[in-house]
Amino acid sequence: MELAGISVMADILTVTDLEKSFGGVAALGGCSLALGAGQVTGLIGPNGAGKTTLLNVIGGLIRPDRGRVRFAGIDVTGAAAPSLAGLGLVRTFQIARELGNLTVLENLLLARPGQRGETISGALFARRLVREEEIAASLAARALLERVGLWRLADQPAGSLSGGQKKLLELARALMLRPRLILLDEPSAGVAPPLVAELIALIRSLVADGISFGIVEHDMHLVGSLCDHVHVLAEGRTLISGSFDAVTRDPRVIEAYLGYAA
Repeated sequence: MELAGISVMADILTVTDLEKSFGGVAALGGCSLALGAGQVTGLIGPNGAGKTTLLNVIGGLIRPDRGRVRFAGIDVTGAAAPSLAGLGLVRTFQIARELGNLTVLENLLLARPGQRGETISGALFARRLVREEEIAASLAARALLERVGLWRLADQPAGSLSGGQKKLLELARALMLRPRLILLDEPSAGVAPPLVAELIALIRSLVADGISFGIVEHDMHLVGSLCDHVHVLAEGRTLISGSFDAVTRDPRVIEAYLGYAA
């Protein structure tokens, strides 16, 4: 997949001076950072650093109290998640949210945007087009399931999948939206090591297709293996940015994680 008009060296997303408080407690206190296009950017930091709140603000789940979010050159501050998905910005969650009673394939088909069959007029007056769309959606979903390694389980209930398989299913659902940027919240949580290796290889292949990633993650092996650039958050702000090796050697990062200076 190619991103027309966007250089791999450009920033696909920038946040500037984001602030968000809950009950008087600041979760974000003037956070500013950027995610590069065609890259995997890691967001790391100790518990309570504001990482998930940052993803929730960027992904349109909560509005910031202050600051701006720009995606692909567009100010999307405060935009809702469905609008962002239409622009190509999609967010997944630490705990996979599959519809357990539906099949794996049906979970993907529900993610397909803009289907005529979801409207009364389409169902009544455009049956041929609806059928063509359903066939196209089924082919696209099965292709994605094959790519993420779940095609043999297409007709199984999604609730029967393992934790790692559910993470792959959630990523496949995100891909059904034809994203330009995917935000992943702890993709390795609850995933067995062999599937983590598959997940790393899959993300690398998707980046090669032109999809950018922002990843909140505690598994430093995954971050070091996968991320081109890393932002370290502490107390709701960006503490330091750079390569994984550079930031993990920085005394400020060691102090933020371990509570004492190196």
